[in-house]
Amino acid sequence: MGSAVNRSYGDTCGIARALDAVGERWALLVVRELLLGPKRFTDLRAGLPRIGPDMLAARLRELEHRGLIGQRRLPPPVARTVYELTDRGAELGPVLHALGRWGSGQALGSEPPPLSPDAAVVAMQTLFEPDPGARTGVVALWLDGREFELRSQPDRLVAAAAAGTAAARAAADATIETEPATLAAILWHGLGIDHAVADGRLRIGGDERLARSLLTRYG
Repeated sequence: MGSAVNRSYGDTCGIARALDAVGERWALLVVRELLLGPKRFTDLRAGLPRIGPDMLAARLRELEHRGLIGQRRLPPPVARTVYELTDRGAELGPVLHALGRWGSGQALGSEPPPLSPDAAVVAMQTLFEPDPGARTGVVALWLDGREFELRSQPDRLVAAAAAGTAAARAAADATIETEPATLAAILWHGLGIDHAVADGRLRIGGDERLARSLLTRYG
């Protein structure tokens, strides 16, 4: 273990104790990348391209030491180790969503870095606007080749990583295919859905009304 595991603010306040557990640099972003499902080490690095392998390994050790993540060996033919949140780690989901809502009020720079697919979906959950009269259903969202299952409900958006198979896509009511930058432009920066479809940056299948309803649940 690195020495950071043993560092403490020495304060019994719940906020201080929470920061003892997840206050190290990159720790909460590692948790963010695991909110929607397990990932390999290489997947985590792809979602957090600015973190070095040694730093990522240190954060994973620390979070595992704190009981927030665990490792699981997938059976053959996959035969690989993935990291996943424990029940205690998953309790950080609402905390990260609240922090994301607060952080969205901070001004972006002139050239903001792109969102990872997982960060984009977590942001969708974070900024989803309730609408009692909105359409509900299941949308298969493909971002840069990664598939997510989105369950659009009147009061919230439930999201998880999906299998990425033809069967999973067929089971969805609607499909959306794009990449994170285009998705962000549609949801938050005024890019019209029709314009994105016309120039090939957005593809919608199945229940088009449901897909469009989901994409317009943001201010």
